[in-house]
Amino acid sequence: MRIGLLGTGPWAQMAHAPALSGHDGLDFAGVWGRRPEATKELAERHGVRAYDDVEALFADVDAVAVALPPKVQADLAARAARAGCHLLLDKPLAVTVEQGRAVVEAVEEAGVASVVFFTTRFQPEPAAWITEQAAVPGWFTGRAQWLGAVFSSESPFATPWRREKGALWDVGPHALSVLLPVLGDVRRVTAAAYGPGDTAHVVLDHTGGASSTLTLSLTAPPAASGAAVELLGETGVAVLPESSDGAVPPLMRAADALRAAARTGRPHACDAAFGLRVTEILTAAEDLLNGGAR
Repeated sequence: MRIGLLGTGPWAQMAHAPALSGHDGLDFAGVWGRRPEATKELAERHGVRAYDDVEALFADVDAVAVALPPKVQADLAARAARAGCHLLLDKPLAVTVEQGRAVVEAVEEAGVASVVFFTTRFQPEPAAWITEQAAVPGWFTGRAQWLGAVFSSESPFATPWRREKGALWDVGPHALSVLLPVLGDVRRVTAAAYGPGDTAHVVLDHTGGASSTLTLSLTAPPAASGAAVELLGETGVAVLPESSDGAVPPLMRAADALRAAARTGRPHACDAAFGLRVTEILTAAEDLLNGGAR
């Protein structure tokens, strides 16, 4: 599969470009970015072409990987799909339901494959745990805690879109990507409130009958940062295993999933439609947060 990269920021440099260039099943063809000098530098580092016209990149590849802010990703993903490119997308798919739906419609109309890179879903131990717990009946409640120190330490990921949208949209997708396959879709966001900084507390009612709570932050003290998921039910307590995989190996597995979906025509569980559902849930939570006092 011949693939191009959209984006030149820290995530593109640290994860996407190394994953694409190091993958034996991919032909990393080139890079397009919004900053010409950064595009040229990243392309030269990996020995690929720097594109100044994104449509030219679409015409030269079978697929694109996107490492851009979600508002920018959504528009370019829809354009890439209409150009016949399979999509390896980042989370969140979009920050409005309308943008997310436009991507899904473009994917469906073009008949291309899509995979959204929810990191945990492509880490072997956590992914196996999710599959195992999804087969267990009788879950009563769940708790997901994703605490980052992006805004409380010097981090290259303290980007404008994260400052605008906060933890709800940055790490909220990770929490939902674990809970939804196990507890079922969300019937209703029942409560949402802010905590310190950008911290958001969200309560969900799931179709499987369980409830769950999310605690999400990018302003946690560095010593308190980390992720944890706990499920409680008839069989007892289950805790999501940790992974020391880093970002590149899971991203390579996501690329494998995209290749398989493109080859077989069978949608992956983390396709654009799933990404849209996550956007819908986060939008409902954001509406509740914005309706309350800060």
